[in-house]
Amino acid sequence: MSDFSDGTAPQIIRRPLHEQHNTLPTELHPILRRIYLARQVTDAQQLERSLHSLLPYHQLKGIDTAVRLLAHAIATHQRIVIVADFDADGATSCTIAVRALRAMGASHVDFIVPNRFEYGYGLTPEIVTTVLAKSPDVIVTVDNGISSVDGVAAATQLGMTVIVTDHHLPGKILPNADAIVNPNQPGCNFPSKHLAGVGVIFYVMLALRAYLREQHWFTQQGITEPVLANLLDLVALGTVADVVTLDHNNRILVSQGLARIRAQQSCPGIVALLNIAGRQAVTTSTMDLGFCVAPRLNAAGRLDDMSVGINCLLSDSGDSAAHYASTLDKLNQERRAIEATMRDEAMQYLQQLNQYSTQSELPYGLCFYDPNWHEGVIGIVAGRMKDRLHRPVIVFAPSRDGNIKGSARSIPGLHIRDVLDSMAAQHPHLLTKFGGHAMAAGLTLRATDFAEFSRVFDAVVRQHIGEEEIQHILMTDGDLAEGDLDLRVAEILRQAGPWGQGFPEPRFDGIFDVVTARIVGERHLKLTVRPSGGKKVMDAIQFNLHDIRGIEQLKRVKLVYRLDINEYQGVRSTQLMVEHLHAV
Repeated sequence: MSDFSDGTAPQIIRRPLHEQHNTLPTELHPILRRIYLARQVTDAQQLERSLHSLLPYHQLKGIDTAVRLLAHAIATHQRIVIVADFDADGATSCTIAVRALRAMGASHVDFIVPNRFEYGYGLTPEIVTTVLAKSPDVIVTVDNGISSVDGVAAATQLGMTVIVTDHHLPGKILPNADAIVNPNQPGCNFPSKHLAGVGVIFYVMLALRAYLREQHWFTQQGITEPVLANLLDLVALGTVADVVTLDHNNRILVSQGLARIRAQQSCPGIVALLNIAGRQAVTTSTMDLGFCVAPRLNAAGRLDDMSVGINCLLSDSGDSAAHYASTLDKLNQERRAIEATMRDEAMQYLQQLNQYSTQSELPYGLCFYDPNWHEGVIGIVAGRMKDRLHRPVIVFAPSRDGNIKGSARSIPGLHIRDVLDSMAAQHPHLLTKFGGHAMAAGLTLRATDFAEFSRVFDAVVRQHIGEEEIQHILMTDGDLAEGDLDLRVAEILRQAGPWGQGFPEPRFDGIFDVVTARIVGERHLKLTVRPSGGKKVMDAIQFNLHDIRGIEQLKRVKLVYRLDINEYQGVRSTQLMVEHLHAV
């Protein structure tokens, strides 16, 4: 019996426990203790999720200069324009900047988000020309700008003040901005390097509020000091959507944001996006943000104009937010159709490479390109192919400038930006431009160089990783006793997060007897199972199978699963969310 997940047999390895210096509370549930120790959480302080435990903003290099420039702009009624990135992190970052600055008394705040198909990424000279129509005195970049050397130069030459807030890795040359706030810039001592763009701008707004408070600005102007914690729902969404590592500091930000969403204190835009995705605010999880809300928000930037998404998040009216959410939902449906076609075509392309008789003979680094593919969807297709093939993948599509644009997604253990750096050093003629971070990157090259680039990419990837890193490995937290497969434990696990990148949701493995098995919704496997030798019967489901042959023969299976809660018509029951199965 084949593995219905992806046609390969993964290695199932249980996460090792880090027992050294373990001072976790003795009253902690044993399963939770095991899970935390497997994630190198060994003391109670690492479990603290209050805002008092957030890292202070003072260590962010450049933040004092940025704050003074913004305070001066507010006091002198200067025009501030936010230049945002066209993804969910950029949209939430922009929304926070606009909402916070207006709440602190800025009288002229506007935003612009580059159309990815016309202008590309970041503060380019072309975007500076476009921004001129808004007559800005100050430009603030959010979730971009650290690589915008030419764009910043163009803006400063025109007399604009430029403040860069970003989290991406810098290149060898930094833009000559009036202020740069980026935890990854040289000389920045901020302990966490994993802030998303939305986290960076949130910290800038915290520092700005503190500065204005010290200057007695709010009292003098008769302005109610804004409660910036009310923006944490946006911070949570942007952080989860950008798939940054959930270190302790990011877990605090996400946890606090989720608490506000669950308490129904979120902005109308997030509520509307949850509603149209069929999710309830009171039970929102990181999975809901990452797989339901973020894709709808991202669809605007992928296919149309992210201004639609930003206006949804800026809406103060439920009706207005619902209107924008409906538009975003339609765009997401279109995105999914395009993605499915591109993914199928990529797999067909792979199958046509007759020299690869087995998956083990595939290149270590894979590149895909078709002149009919959609530039806005290449990133998500690259991610899907990477997940399925367990190798770094770059998917390319034609751009309007005659070149081809690629979106890269990497695997644990391979820093994709380092790979592109190596390629640029060894073969400088291949890459027109590139940027990104450890797990994702964007790049541009000439279409005529695609074949050579593909060969070089595979070769350079092989310089960085070996066969061990490309193995399909599923890390689990061990098995669960039959008595622990219940709502109580499922609820404990749900509340113990937030889970996400670098702090994975608990995943278990075990042997189960199959009671029933059937296909629902064309490619989803619906099961009822009982633990081997046990009595408890429960539901299980596995989504988006690649191979549905032979399900009627399933009798006894090895499952890798997450313990979840299914809520239907007011009834709550445990459900196993299957990530892998094979017959035993």
